[in-house]
Amino acid sequence: MRYETHGHEAVDTLYREGRHIILAFWHAQQLMIPFGYRGTGAHVLISQHGDGEIIARIIARFGHEAVRGSSTRGGASALRALIKLGRSGRDVVVTPDGPKGPRHIAKSGVIQLAKATGLPIVPLAFACSKKNSLRAGIGTWSRIHSPKVYSSTDIRSGSRGKPMTPHWRRLAWNLRRSSIG
Repeated sequence: MRYETHGHEAVDTLYREGRHIILAFWHAQQLMIPFGYRGTGAHVLISQHGDGEIIARIIARFGHEAVRGSSTRGGASALRALIKLGRSGRDVVVTPDGPKGPRHIAKSGVIQLAKATGLPIVPLAFACSKKNSLRAGIGTWSRIHSPKVYSSTDIRSGSRGKPMTPHWRRLAWNLRRSSIG
């Protein structure tokens, strides 16, 4: 697997200045934190449900700690805990669209957290592409393709991002098409 990151320079600058962040990424990408997070030991908001326990154990193996709560159970106390952690100089990680959705629509909790802590929100996104592995000689025994993984932690100001380049537009189209089928 080839792995590339884009837009991490601004985050690296924040860390060099001794600042901390609120890392925000979509709910379905939660287990990708170890690949995109550039700090040390974040506090990750994870639901109190049974599947949240599995995720909490996995992220603990990567040096992160769980703050348990969600919009349906324990959310207010979890938000207070994240505010306290953010104010004390810790990085916090949230999924602004939450497990109930709507998918890829941020809810107001991440904004409340940023206002209360003064920390910048850093969006983190992942994209993967499949590649035919026949050329590598493994296509006959493996259905796994050799993926290419992208992550981006580009800090944006305002609600509009830069226009997509043709490469990213094509990649986004392929992701949408593969998730539908």
